[in-house]
Amino acid sequence: MMHRAQRLIATSVSILLLLVTASMTAPAAAQDADSNDLRDIRLGKPVTDLPDAGYVNFTCASDSGKTLTYWLGWRDCPADALGFHAIKFGYDPATSPDGTIVAGHPAVLTLLVDNAGTVSGLRIETDPKARLYIRKKAFLFGIQVKSRYGLDGWSCTQAQPNAGEQPVGGVYVRERCTKTTHNRSIVVERNLFRKPDQDMKNFVDETRMTILRTKD
Repeated sequence: MMHRAQRLIATSVSILLLLVTASMTAPAAAQDADSNDLRDIRLGKPVTDLPDAGYVNFTCASDSGKTLTYWLGWRDCPADALGFHAIKFGYDPATSPDGTIVAGHPAVLTLLVDNAGTVSGLRIETDPKARLYIRKKAFLFGIQVKSRYGLDGWSCTQAQPNAGEQPVGGVYVRERCTKTTHNRSIVVERNLFRKPDQDMKNFVDETRMTILRTKD
């Protein structure tokens, strides 16, 4: 007999998929070329143009113990192999009492700045520490991202389960989608599966989105 927690998760996943399918029957408006990618952030802007108000917890992605006071400290974060200075940040609870939320999902945010001080990338990951009720919806964030940037033109691959992966509520997702639009290269990765040694309340459920600026 299916464990009660497993039944609840299976039912929730099925309902969420039906809701998403229904919402996708009408075409969504793609992001305008001149609109921001996230709040005040738009790829191609100088990092010095970003407001400090509304954002907190600036840290180097490569060293969480290295904190920054404002965006201006971006040079204190060492460049990675691609030449980006990666800064993790969050929303100020004074202005965002619900926390760092993107499209209804608790998120981990990382800004990528090139050596010239230009905002050249943005990474948004669903927060793995979110409560189960919220976290079980994380794989749906990828669908929202694809809708925001236009449903057409995505190139997607879907992996098949291996011996160490099982569906959650009858659903298995290991998807990677890419698209280039408006001088942006976008990668969306979605995962939903359970490992054999995980209990009913623990499973992999996540979306990771990376936007990189391409040459004009």
